[in-house]
Amino acid sequence: MARRSLDLTADDVVRGLLIAGFLVMLAGAMPGHLSPDSISQLHEGRMGTRETWGPAAYAAVLAAFDRVVPGTALYLVGSGFVLFASLLGLRGLRPKASWAAVPVALLFLASPIILVFQGVVWKDVLFANLAIAGFFLLARASVSWPVRQPPWIVLAGALLALALAAQVRQNGIIVVPFAALTLAWTVRGEGWRRSLIWGLGSLVAVIVASHLIGVASQPAKAGPDKASGVGVRILQHYDIIGAAAHDPNLKLTVFNASDPEAETVIRTRGVPIYTPVRIDYLDLDPAVGGVLWRQSDKVVRAQWLDIVLRHPGAYLAHRFDVFRWVFLTPKIDSCLPLFVGVEGPPDTLQMLEIPSGKDASDRALYNYGTWFLDGPLFSHLSYALVAVLTAGALLLRRDRADAAIIALMAAALAFTASFLAISIACDYRYLYFLDLAAMTGLLYLALDPPVAQVRRLLRR
Repeated sequence: MARRSLDLTADDVVRGLLIAGFLVMLAGAMPGHLSPDSISQLHEGRMGTRETWGPAAYAAVLAAFDRVVPGTALYLVGSGFVLFASLLGLRGLRPKASWAAVPVALLFLASPIILVFQGVVWKDVLFANLAIAGFFLLARASVSWPVRQPPWIVLAGALLALALAAQVRQNGIIVVPFAALTLAWTVRGEGWRRSLIWGLGSLVAVIVASHLIGVASQPAKAGPDKASGVGVRILQHYDIIGAAAHDPNLKLTVFNASDPEAETVIRTRGVPIYTPVRIDYLDLDPAVGGVLWRQSDKVVRAQWLDIVLRHPGAYLAHRFDVFRWVFLTPKIDSCLPLFVGVEGPPDTLQMLEIPSGKDASDRALYNYGTWFLDGPLFSHLSYALVAVLTAGALLLRRDRADAAIIALMAAALAFTASFLAISIACDYRYLYFLDLAAMTGLLYLALDPPVAQVRRLLRR
C-alpha cells in the first residue's frame, strides 16, 4: 500500500518557522545578554532596593523569575514566550494562512531584531512583547465577541499585559488609549453608550491596574519612588544645555537671577561638550553636572519652562536634532545597535554570581548582526513605513480583528513620536517597539492579504 505524501500547508510552515525562531533565539542567548542596565535592575530586584531611576516594576519582574531560577534564563523564556505565543495566535484571527506569510515568518527566524534583541535583558524588549500581546488579545476578543458574552479571560489578559507594559517602560502609558479605542470600536454595534462605557472603562481599568502594579513593585524599605522625578530633572538639564547650544544668544534668565555662575559654566563648559547623540557626554566635565544639580528643582523647572515658552525655536531645534538621531540613527555605530554577553560593575556581578564577558556563541551572534547594520533591518524609518502601509492596507478591509492591529501600528508610531519630547540618547533599543510592532503587523497582513480590496481600489 503506497504511503500518501506529506503535504505541507502554509499554516504548517509558518508555525514551524516561528517555533524555530523562538528556539534558535533561546539557544543563542541563554542565559541572557546583560548590559550594565540589566545588571543594575536585576540587583535591585534581588536585593529589594532602589539604586537607579529605571522602572521598579521591571526590577520586580526580574526578581520574580530570579526567585524561581537564579539569574535571567527563566525570564528570557517567559519574555520570549509572550511574543511568540502572540505571533502564533495571529493565525487564529484569519480563515487560513497564505503562502505570503512564509517569507515574513522566515524574517522572524533570521532577523537580528529577533535573534539578538530578544535575548537581551532590557525593559524595552519586555515592553514591546507585552504591548504586542495586549493588542493581540484585544484582536482575539474582537473575533469571539459577536458569538458570546464578552470574553472576560481574554480581556483580563489584555488588561494585565498592557498595565504591566505601561510600568516597565516610562512612556509606555502612551499605548493604553489606543487599546481603549480598539475596545470601543469592537462594541460599536451595541450603541454609542456601550461603546463609550467600554472605551473609557478599559482606559481607567488599565491605568488603575498599572498604578497598583507600580505601587506593589516598589520595595518597602526603599521609600517613595523618586525615579520619575529624577528622570524629568535629567531631561530638563539636557534641554537647557541643548537649547543654549543651538542659540548662542539665549539668556538663562532664571539661572542668572539665582546663580549667575550657572550660565557661565553652561556656556563655557557645557555647550562645547553637548551633542544630540546622547546626554552621557555631559558627564565628561563634572563641573557641568555640579552647577546643575546644586540648583533646586523649582529653579531648574522654571528655567526649562522659560526656554520652552519664550524661546521655542532654540528648544525645538535641540529636540528635533535629538529625535533625528534616535529615529534616523545617522551613524548607527554611535547608537549601540547590538549588545551581547554580560557586562557590568565587577562587584555587582560577583554579588549576583554572574560571570562577565562574551563567549564564542556571543561573538558569532554579534558578527551575524553586523551584516545587517547598514540595511533596512536596522532602520526605524523602514519599520515606520511598514507600519503606515500595513495600517493602510488593513483599513481597506476593516475586519473585526483588523482594528486591533491598526491600533497597534498607530500606538507604535505614537510611542515613537513621544521621543521628540523625551529622548536623551539615540540607543537603538529605545524604538524597538516600533520595529517589532511593524514586523508583527506585516505578518498578520501576510497571513491573509486583502487582495480583493486592493484590486477594487485600483479599478476606481
